[in-house]
Amino acid sequence: MWDFEVGRTLGIMARTWPFIALRMVVYFGITVAYIVATGSGAGVGYGLGHIFADGGPEAFAFYGGITGFGIVTFAVYWIREYILYVVKAGHIAVMVHLIDGREVPGGQGQLAYARQIVTDRFAEANILFVVDQLVKGAIRAITGLIGGIAAFLPIPGLDGVVRFINTVIRLSLTYVDEIILGYNIRINSTTPFETARQGVVLYAQNGKTMVKNAVWLAVFMWLLTLLVFLVMLVPAAAILWFMPGQLGGWAFVLAIVFAWAFKAAFIEPFAICALMAVYFKVIVGQQPNPDWDRRLADASSKFRELKDRALASLGGSAWGSAAGRP
Repeated sequence: MWDFEVGRTLGIMARTWPFIALRMVVYFGITVAYIVATGSGAGVGYGLGHIFADGGPEAFAFYGGITGFGIVTFAVYWIREYILYVVKAGHIAVMVHLIDGREVPGGQGQLAYARQIVTDRFAEANILFVVDQLVKGAIRAITGLIGGIAAFLPIPGLDGVVRFINTVIRLSLTYVDEIILGYNIRINSTTPFETARQGVVLYAQNGKTMVKNAVWLAVFMWLLTLLVFLVMLVPAAAILWFMPGQLGGWAFVLAIVFAWAFKAAFIEPFAICALMAVYFKVIVGQQPNPDWDRRLADASSKFRELKDRALASLGGSAWGSAAGRP
């Protein structure tokens, strides 16, 4: 079974309610933006269709909806650094302190408190974003290096099942970068690239334990997200009923957006908190294994880039750190 404590994790979520509320504002705000942009684009397209196309405004409304949807998607892509720095990193900082039993402010003061923690650890948001992207690239190599599900089911004739479950494992690695960020904050690192390098190696050398828990959480998360998607089909269809043109197919798309917003606001922080607690527990007393460092460097160009930046920040000294061990 899993190693995380559901009750304790829910308790931490309750204590970080200001960030849950902030996530709701951000992600459900994005959902509203999708609805408004899609509806506005459809309305404009519908009007243009009456002017430029005899009897065919529905097609113009459809493409207008696509244009509006695409504009919001582009905007979300460009604010991803803000979401990472203000929403995710701050929430992770507070969760790290609560996992370790440290007190944090309540109410809105928690947001300012968390921002100060993150600012102290990373002088500029772009450094945090670069570290995040490098870690995401490096962790793609972990699944193959730990042998995937083959390490658990060495049974011949199950190639199709193995491929499917390995896909689940890859999906379960979504939040490793957030865990490494939590590790960075936890040890008060002033060398984020080096600490991220060490954190990835520690994750890899404990890969089987971490992946086992991540798979359980991934299954729970996607089942719950699917349930939310099915429930949201009804209000999404109701919203689109008021929009011009034949936009019934967009109910499916908007239900996906609703489910994504719910997952980002409520489900993801639970998974991140649970995995961080397991990670902090399993690495106690461990040092990064140089063999895993070499294996990751051989398997991932992003890890090699992370390693190069880490060595450059330390003046070429391997495994140096300006902070203590957990």
